[in-house]
Amino acid sequence: MPAAVVAGLGSWLPPRVVTNHELTRRLDTTDEWIRSRIGVTSRHVVDPGTATSDLAVEAARRALRSAGVPAAGGVLLATTTPDRPCPATAPEVAFRLGLGAVPAFDLAAVCTGFVYGLATGAGLIASGILESLLVIGADAYSTILDPEDRTSSVIFGDGAGAVLLRAGDPEEPGALGPFDLGSDGELADLITVPGGGSRQRSSRTPPDRGDQYFKMDGRAVFGNAVARMAGSSQSALDKAGLRTSDVDRVVAHQANARILDAVAAELGMDRERFVSNIARVGNTSAASIPLALDHAVRDGELRAGHRVLLTAFGGGLTWGSTSLRWPGTGLPEEQ
Repeated sequence: MPAAVVAGLGSWLPPRVVTNHELTRRLDTTDEWIRSRIGVTSRHVVDPGTATSDLAVEAARRALRSAGVPAAGGVLLATTTPDRPCPATAPEVAFRLGLGAVPAFDLAAVCTGFVYGLATGAGLIASGILESLLVIGADAYSTILDPEDRTSSVIFGDGAGAVLLRAGDPEEPGALGPFDLGSDGELADLITVPGGGSRQRSSRTPPDRGDQYFKMDGRAVFGNAVARMAGSSQSALDKAGLRTSDVDRVVAHQANARILDAVAAELGMDRERFVSNIARVGNTSAASIPLALDHAVRDGELRAGHRVLLTAFGGGLTWGSTSLRWPGTGLPEEQ
């Protein structure tokens, strides 16, 4: 069976930058607290009228150009902030990219969405349904945050990242390794937007104030994120016949700098092997891993031949991991 091979990479951040100092002018917090607790100094935020599809299209265009191809056989968009509840956003993204009547659909796994998307793409390619697929992680989290909530407002940023997957040989650079995926719906309320769905709407009562905004139990999420990402990482490595010592770079979901520290400690790995761009972009949810990959290549931190571990944790609860040998050539597009 063919393997799914990473052939292109691109990302996009909205131009507007919001620093910690700007947030401290309207929230009861300090730059020192945000840096020490979250590890963020700034984040990018969409301007009024900019939607998730706008971010996704820009990232996807760069992924296609980096691969040197004009089109892809389909679009998978991982997002928690679709342009509308209905229809899915991916078909519009495919249309704006000029891809024609290709299959296009959204995937909802919150911050694990990109890894779930890679696994789905790998299955579509291995089965012969598609020869290539754009897997995009894009979120405009600023649109679902309570502007008065000092906890969530300082964590999240907006952005998009994309890879082009193509059919290839399982042994070639860029081929995705075995996946480990999991979920725990018993803890769904740890990360949630309570209002706007069928459960709230079917009650025939107006949502409580603030229910349209993102809510998270930070303390409980921290422990679950560390345990699940560490456990999933080890499982994915075991399936690939790899040890932690074989891994050159870990690109984990950029949830929180302290979570990255704790996952590294749990795996017994040097923190220096963990790629991190959270300081300048914050937690970008489904866009987190492809954005970190793109920035790491541009910064020279990730190079051809590196053995890379990808791992994520998000609402649902969901988690997932995989590995690959970084292909390098043509990645990412020069800007």
